[in-house]
Amino acid sequence: MMFKKVFAAAASALAIAAFAGNAMARDTLRVGTEPTFAPFEFLDTKTQEFSGFDIDLIKAVADKAGYDVKVMNMGFDALIPALSAGTIDVIASGISITEERQKKVDFTSPYYQSGLSYLVRKADAEKIKTFADLKGKTLAVQIGTTGAAYAKNVEGARVSAFNTTSEAFMDLNVKNADAVVLDRPVLAYFLKTKPRVAKNLQLSTEIADAEHFGFAVKKGNAELLQKLNAALEELKKSGEFAKIEDKWFAK
Repeated sequence: MMFKKVFAAAASALAIAAFAGNAMARDTLRVGTEPTFAPFEFLDTKTQEFSGFDIDLIKAVADKAGYDVKVMNMGFDALIPALSAGTIDVIASGISITEERQKKVDFTSPYYQSGLSYLVRKADAEKIKTFADLKGKTLAVQIGTTGAAYAKNVEGARVSAFNTTSEAFMDLNVKNADAVVLDRPVLAYFLKTKPRVAKNLQLSTEIADAEHFGFAVKKGNAELLQKLNAALEELKKSGEFAKIEDKWFAK
């Protein structure tokens, strides 16, 4: 009889533990990113883990909203199709909020304001002083970015589009392109972290098309959108957002 009571008590304890474990289990948010857009997202060669402002922020937002995070690597132009197909739940990839994209996805509140600039070789800096001077030039861009969209509208420009920013920078270095058009923080971070290459390049003083970044969710996913927005607002109020921002952008 005593054995049965002990066994029953043990079984009951296991059942309670299992229930508690299930109650504490969190859903996983599948986050799509194209990790060649430092300092927003990139693959840390030392840790072989995804890193950057967007990665830190979406992890903090997801945690506040009650989710774990699984970061998934894919090409930038594949992100919105993957979101629409349900392969991922969120895009965190320095994606600008544009009218065209808003037709396909829903964006969270903006979390960063950026703008476009361009890099040129110092030897050409006197010839290319403004965006107007890009007319008729060969421009290297990353596929699917607002920099690529801008370059296509530059009169007479020949646009070379690449899957990654590193390929665009390489095109400039080997003199196949006259300039790289991209988000200013990305260009500035590249110059800061690649001093050997940077000594031959110059960042434009002009900024065009100031734009806001947001996290994207599948069109109509109001529940997830509300959770992410609420978490983002909490992080801003608590000061945690400012800490993440200072980590990547403080001068």
